Amino acid sequence: MKFNRKKYADETLKSLYEALLRPRLIEEKMLILLRQNKISKWFSGIGQEAISVGITQALQKDEYILPMHRNLGVFTGRDIPFTRLFAQWQGTPMGYTKGRDRSFHFGTNEHHIVGMISHLGPQNGVADGIALASKLKNEQKVTVVFNGDGGTSQGDFHEAVNVAAVWDLPVIFVIENNGYGLSTPSHEQFKCKQFIDKAIGYGIKGVQVDGNNVLEVYDTLKTLTDTLRKKPQPVLLECITFRMRGHEEASGTKYVPKKMMEEWAKKDPVENFEKFLLKEKVVDTSYVTSLRKNIKQEIEEGLEEAFKESLPTPDTTLEFSDVYAPFQQSVITPRSTKKSEKRFIDAISDGLRLSMEVHPNLVLMGQDIADYGGVFKITEGFVEKFGKERVRNTPLCESAIVGTGLGLSIKGMKAMVEMQFADFVTEGFNQIVNNLAKIHWRWGQAADVVVRMPTGAGTAAGPFHSQSNEAWFFHTPGLKIVYPSNPYDAKGLLCAALEDPNPYLFFEHKLLYRSIKADIPDDYYTVEIGNASLVSEGSDLSIITYGMGVHWALEVMNKLPEFRADILDLRTLLPWDKEAVLNTVKKTNRVLVLHEDTLTGGIGGEIAAWIGEHAFHYLDAPVLREASLDTAIPFAATLEQNFLPKERLQSRIEALMKF
Repeated sequence: MKFNRKKYADETLKSLYEALLRPRLIEEKMLILLRQNKISKWFSGIGQEAISVGITQALQKDEYILPMHRNLGVFTGRDIPFTRLFAQWQGTPMGYTKGRDRSFHFGTNEHHIVGMISHLGPQNGVADGIALASKLKNEQKVTVVFNGDGGTSQGDFHEAVNVAAVWDLPVIFVIENNGYGLSTPSHEQFKCKQFIDKAIGYGIKGVQVDGNNVLEVYDTLKTLTDTLRKKPQPVLLECITFRMRGHEEASGTKYVPKKMMEEWAKKDPVENFEKFLLKEKVVDTSYVTSLRKNIKQEIEEGLEEAFKESLPTPDTTLEFSDVYAPFQQSVITPRSTKKSEKRFIDAISDGLRLSMEVHPNLVLMGQDIADYGGVFKITEGFVEKFGKERVRNTPLCESAIVGTGLGLSIKGMKAMVEMQFADFVTEGFNQIVNNLAKIHWRWGQAADVVVRMPTGAGTAAGPFHSQSNEAWFFHTPGLKIVYPSNPYDAKGLLCAALEDPNPYLFFEHKLLYRSIKADIPDDYYTVEIGNASLVSEGSDLSIITYGMGVHWALEVMNKLPEFRADILDLRTLLPWDKEAVLNTVKKTNRVLVLHEDTLTGGIGGEIAAWIGEHAFHYLDAPVLREASLDTAIPFAATLEQNFLPKERLQSRIEALMKF
């Protein structure tokens, strides 16, 4: 291995050597502890340290790094206290996730690190968002995100690199090419000879380095970052290296040819750099011995302190309180009494526009939302008012854009992501349920992202443009779900959602967009999240519903003058208003839960179960449900109407009243 020190001072070389030793000596200790059964699992980066170390040392301390589980040198290079780091691995309270997540699955804004989740790839979209925020703020900062060679097969990687290329984001996508994805060799993972060839397809620069040569990695990063801070653009950095131990220790390395292991052992990044420094007389043997002794002492002291802690004492109240970022809503009333007639779609557009004025750090992202104004024209005219920096057309890549929203949030900004149709959210599902929903509970990072979801049937759009998929997310703690039924609520709830630093799914029924209208305030205002609305009062039965169900219920009850119903519009589905539900059950003693979503597994089942558990003694009849058929949504209008519950609603109410 050849090292070219160029003009780097002795102190720089010494710093790199110390930074290399720290993760190596920690790893050697962890492997001993693993054999002693004092730690439960370990993902080794032995043989790859030069990448993490060279990159981290080359960056400015306030530039974000998104590492993975073989990048210990990132964490030690950012001076994370050993005590907290070791506690994190043990799952004790002193760690960064309070025992809720393991190993390197954490972040810390103090040290400008955003850790991974187990699903490989989503970190790349988050890196895009961090870089976008830096670019919008003109900070002249670079963001670095790590990938294994196997992980680059994930769609998230391709989406994020493409977004960064199109938007000229200062992201360095690092690929640690170590020859294997767990046990699968590279030739079974990808066909290309080298990853830098892929850069050509994205129209970006590709750079390849010897990932075991810490000086080469360091110097390359210094050169790249000097350029990217002045002229933002993404770079794909391929680091050729080798993993000397198993994917994790239990996996072993039997699948690796012995000769290959022997060849790569000769390229050990720590041993070779140490020999180079001794040869150059930058250090001597006494320096090496002393440094190793001091680092080992730090490790022992950190372990001693970390091992004093026991596993967390369960505190259910704390577990619940950390699900959401702290936020106390103050309902805002309009400043003036001026009103004007607005359709449902106009109300949403108005709320979005006013929120852009109230929150100058809010960025809108979605397919065709800029000059075209979106497929439903909700953001028409927004580019002229707010500019393309804040109203951003995106490539067709829902996952990367939701991840970008999270990255913006990490940098203290707000994001609205428009799904062209709610059906397409499946492409961003992982980011929503595993990144947005869990990140505050895991390590205290708010996910200030609202995902707008044009939803619902009735327009003969078929099975892929008409789904009511709110129940997919209802089961996920950490999300908030809103589903307005009228223009007033649509505007006020959207403004409220955009104020809240927590992640929202905001459902908008497409059939309501241009079919209903109302006189609503022109000024900015908010509606209370989690508070249901009683839109009609009666004493014979309660219809608990939301969205289009509210209009069906009103229409059908007008055909049944002999009965008077409480029609309770939930408005917010997560959290939902249990008190309002209990009050209407007490009042009428008969309940029908109605929604457009399919019956099985729908939100109505949870509400009915809750009533049965908490209000059974108030009931004079079973809680009934009415919903769409348990099929996909058909295209033909006649079949679609048969699918929807509206035609069955009247007979269901009459059946309920016969009990």
